[in-house]
Amino acid sequence: MNRKKTLLSCLKWGFVGLVLLLCYSPILLLAVYSFDKTDMIGKFEGFSFAHYSALFTNPKVLGMIGNTLLLAFLAATLSTVLGTAGALGMYYCKKRVKGTIHAVSQIPVINAEIVTALALAVTFVAVGFGKSYFTLLIGHMVICTPFVVLSVIPKLKQMDNSLYEAALDLGASPFNLSLDDYIVTMYTRPAGFDTISTYVYNATTKGNAHTAATLSSFWALTTILFVVIVLFVLVSNLVGRRKKEENA
Repeated sequence: MNRKKTLLSCLKWGFVGLVLLLCYSPILLLAVYSFDKTDMIGKFEGFSFAHYSALFTNPKVLGMIGNTLLLAFLAATLSTVLGTAGALGMYYCKKRVKGTIHAVSQIPVINAEIVTALALAVTFVAVGFGKSYFTLLIGHMVICTPFVVLSVIPKLKQMDNSLYEAALDLGASPFNLSLDDYIVTMYTRPAGFDTISTYVYNATTKGNAHTAATLSSFWALTTILFVVIVLFVLVSNLVGRRKKEENA
């Protein structure tokens, strides 16, 4: 019985490992080639930090990275505020109204992103807004806010209602997704404004030999982002597990 259980466990984790390998093998391949001199995948020329040097010494690339990070930060911050306020409003309103608002708020999640992008573009034209940083930020908030609502509402259901009443007794007043997005960004960004996703897409579809070296520097950026995200997830899980053990 124990052998059977061990075999099933090995098969289960082996399958999970195979799926993860297939999903992340393209990123791992880019990570390997980010430490090679070549600008062509499939051709080794020797170990080098040339791509990382190109990444951090190219003002245009650094500008795009800055644009992307700033846009992601602003969209995430504003979406968190708006989504949290919306989730609180939905949680404490009447059941019928709650269901209607919740269904409407999830339209950007259900719709294909191209539909959302076109709807935003048409709406901005209809109300007389030209493409600007404001329309770009609104577009990113539209696709981020529903996910904030989905994350906050389950936490509200777990919260003790007496906490809200205690906050009122203490004088509180009543309650009043961006880095890699391409489609919404393309339909709402102002002319001349590039993020990483729009630059890489345009360079690979309309690029020339001059952009090859610049594009290969993004292998280094992909590696850095991948490592940072993996470390963040691991640390978050470890901290969450430790808190759970302490509470238990």
